[in-house]
Amino acid sequence: MNELILVLNCGSSSIKFGLFEAGPEQLARQAIWRGKADGIGSHNAVLEIHGSATSALTLSAENPYHDALGAIRTEVLAYLTHTGSRLLSIAHRVVHGGAKYFAPVRVDHAVLEDLRSYIPLAPLHQPFALEAIEALLNSHPELPQVACFDTAFHHTVPRVEQMLPLPQAAWDRGLRRYGFHGLSYEYQSLVLAERYGDAARGKTIVAHLGSGASLCAMQDLRSVATTMGFSALDGLMMGTRCGTLDPGAVLYLLEIEKQTPQQIGQLLYRESGLLGVSGVSSDPRILLQQEQDNPAVRDALDLYVRRIVREIGALTAVLGGLDLLVFTAGIGENNAEIRSRICHALCFLGIGLDNVANAGNAAVISRSGRQPLVAVEATNEEWIAASHARQLLTVQQHH
Repeated sequence: MNELILVLNCGSSSIKFGLFEAGPEQLARQAIWRGKADGIGSHNAVLEIHGSATSALTLSAENPYHDALGAIRTEVLAYLTHTGSRLLSIAHRVVHGGAKYFAPVRVDHAVLEDLRSYIPLAPLHQPFALEAIEALLNSHPELPQVACFDTAFHHTVPRVEQMLPLPQAAWDRGLRRYGFHGLSYEYQSLVLAERYGDAARGKTIVAHLGSGASLCAMQDLRSVATTMGFSALDGLMMGTRCGTLDPGAVLYLLEIEKQTPQQIGQLLYRESGLLGVSGVSSDPRILLQQEQDNPAVRDALDLYVRRIVREIGALTAVLGGLDLLVFTAGIGENNAEIRSRICHALCFLGIGLDNVANAGNAAVISRSGRQPLVAVEATNEEWIAASHARQLLTVQQHH
């Protein structure tokens, strides 16, 4: 009987899911079956199953997320029945592990309560992953569920990179820089070593550019600095999130404009970034089509690129140089124009782009013989989560 691990990657309006074969050999890197529930909470929610038609999802207004999980459960059970397979475990991408969780953990009700306390630190993601975990704990308590944390990979950064310039008591309460997108960076640390060998072990910066975005500086394939800090709001400008912001601006909104914390949270997480500055969209593909005719769109793209360039410069200073720059995630992997603008602004570092290779999203997009090397590498957070779940189960079975 084929044994499978289900991976759930829950966002605020979407749930990605995939089944990985957990055979006796190494875990296959690609899911044998995958899909996505998208538009949860809107009137046009859909369920996509890879390789088959997209179907409309009918979700209740009261519990749309719970209903979407139910629809995914139905599809997974149908697949298992059809293929005669057995579900071994469920792995979840959980954004925040706080100061307590640095390794994947099997989730019971006590762990779930711990993880709830980190919801304020990652309100766009944490509640939704935990809702999925709780629903499955209640309906299938015998099925092992493993939480894999986006903060864990950055556990190697030096203390000076974790510190916030606040009184010691704030550190004791957990106010520190955690870093995120760790599952993506962990995958890069493995695949870059395979592809580039010792060259990847030097001074590397990985740019995870998706709807959320961050940079990670690596030395010897370990995180030494990253742009996201205490929350997933920090660092780069993103699709709808502001990135680094003068705290005085937040105090102004609070004290002078009398906005509530809820209003400010909505503004910073969902109404800022590319969407906020452009007034049009959070998607660079749409913005690039309109920038000639719309000054606000042009401003949004200019600021987006400027912030990335500034932070790459800062991390290069921390590393003391740059050997390898890697683009990953939706925008990083697929948007040649954004990559081109970033690299053009970084030509002072010696970066020279091969325009043909870049236009084709090639694995290496820098000109031959030029240093630093510039690469494009797909991310694979789901496989990392599945691998952790399998590893944890194997260890527990041996004990």
